[in-house]
Amino acid sequence: MVREAAVSRGRARRAAPRVGLALAGGGPLGAIFEIGALCALAESIGGLDFTALDGYVGVSAGGFIAAGLANGMTPRALAASFIENRGPREDVIRPSHIFRPAWAEYARRASRLPTLAAQATWRDAIGRGSLLGAFERLGRALPAGLFSSAPLERRLREVFSVPGRTNDFRRLSRRLVLVATDLDTGEAAPFGEPGWDHVPISQAVAASAALPGVFPPVEIDGQWYVDGALKKTLHARVLLDMGMDLVICLNPLVPFDASHPSRHRVLGGAAERIPHLVDGGLPLVLSQTFRSLIHSRLELGLKGYESSHPGTDLLLFEPDQRDPELFVANTFAFSMRRLLAEHAYQHTRSDLRSRRSELRATLRHHGLSLDEAALDDRRRTLVPRRRVGARAQPSPAAHSLRRLDELLNDLESTLPALSARGAASRGSRRTA
Repeated sequence: MVREAAVSRGRARRAAPRVGLALAGGGPLGAIFEIGALCALAESIGGLDFTALDGYVGVSAGGFIAAGLANGMTPRALAASFIENRGPREDVIRPSHIFRPAWAEYARRASRLPTLAAQATWRDAIGRGSLLGAFERLGRALPAGLFSSAPLERRLREVFSVPGRTNDFRRLSRRLVLVATDLDTGEAAPFGEPGWDHVPISQAVAASAALPGVFPPVEIDGQWYVDGALKKTLHARVLLDMGMDLVICLNPLVPFDASHPSRHRVLGGAAERIPHLVDGGLPLVLSQTFRSLIHSRLELGLKGYESSHPGTDLLLFEPDQRDPELFVANTFAFSMRRLLAEHAYQHTRSDLRSRRSELRATLRHHGLSLDEAALDDRRRTLVPRRRVGARAQPSPAAHSLRRLDELLNDLESTLPALSARGAASRGSRRTA
C-alpha cells in the first residue's frame, strides 16, 4: 500500500529538493520485499537515483540495504547479490552468511551450566530456593541467540571494502544512519551520527539486525546492542530533522486482513481460504500480534511526523494487508526469495498505478515524475521468467481484473481532491 502524508504544505521548495529514504526491518523476508519494491520504484520514478539521495536511515534488515545504496549499489545490484546470488563473488550474500549456528555462544553458555546448577542446588538445600527460581537461574545458560551475526558482518565488510565503496561512515558522500538499541538502557543508538560514526558500517548493520532470540546481542565499545526496531519501526525522524523535503519510507511488515477471501492465495499455488488466523495455530497468531504492534507504532509515528514536520512530504510503501503472500511466507525462507521478490516488485508497480494521479502531483512538486511507459509495460519483471516459473505469472483474466482494480483505486483517490477543488472554485465565484 502507498500512502501520503503532509502533501503540498505550501512551503517554497529549494531548487533541488532534498530526498531521503527510511527502511524498516523484517528479517530476510523484509529485505526481500524492500529490494523488490526499490527496483520497481527506481525504474518508475523519473529523476530519482537511489544511490544519490541526501540521506538514508535503516533499521534491522533495512540497514543492510540502506548501507548498500549509500555505497553506490543500485537496487538491481542488491537484487543480484541477495536475491539471485550472482554477480561479483564478494557481493554475493548467501543463506550461510545469515543462518550459521552461534556455536561460540552455545559453548560460552554451556560452560556456565555446572556453576549455575550448583548454585540452584545450594539455594534449595538451605531453603532459599524454589522450583521457579531454579529454572530462572538455569535459564542463564540458554544462548541469547540461535544464529551468529559474525559471518554476515565479515561478508558485509568485504562488500563495503570493494574499490569505490567504504566501510567507514565518515568517508561516505551521503548521510547514512543505522539504528540499533542499547540492550542495557533501551535507548536508540544512531550509528553514523556524530559520536557514533567511528563504528564500522558492517558492525553497525549487524547490531541493528540482532533480533533478540535469533541473533545474540552485538558488543561494540563495551556495550551490547540489539535490533533497532525495539525502539521505533522506521526512525524516519532522523531524516526529517535533517531538513528533507521528501522522505520515501518502506515497511515490509503489516497485519493481515483475513476478511477478503478473494485475495487468499499461496504464492505460486492454488487458492486457499484463511477465514480465521487462529486456524493457523501459534505461528500465525504470533506473526499477526507482532505485525500489529509494529504497524500501530508506525501509524502513530507518521501522524506525529505530520504535526512536527508539516513541510515534509512522506510516501509510505508497504504490502497490501489483504494479500497473504508475504504474511504466510516463512520470514527466513530463502528458497522462495525469487518468487517473493518478484511478487513485491509487481505489487509495488501495481500500487504506483493505483495512486498515479496523486503521486504524479506530489512527485512533480519535488522535480520528479512517474514513468508512465515503464509502469504500463506488463512485460517488465525483476527476475527472469524462467527463474520464477510460469506459475508465478498472472493469467490474462487476472491481469485484466487487477488493472481494473488499479483504475478504480486511482479514481477513488482522485475524487476527493477534485471535489475539494470544485467547491473552492464555486466559493470563489460566489465571492466574486
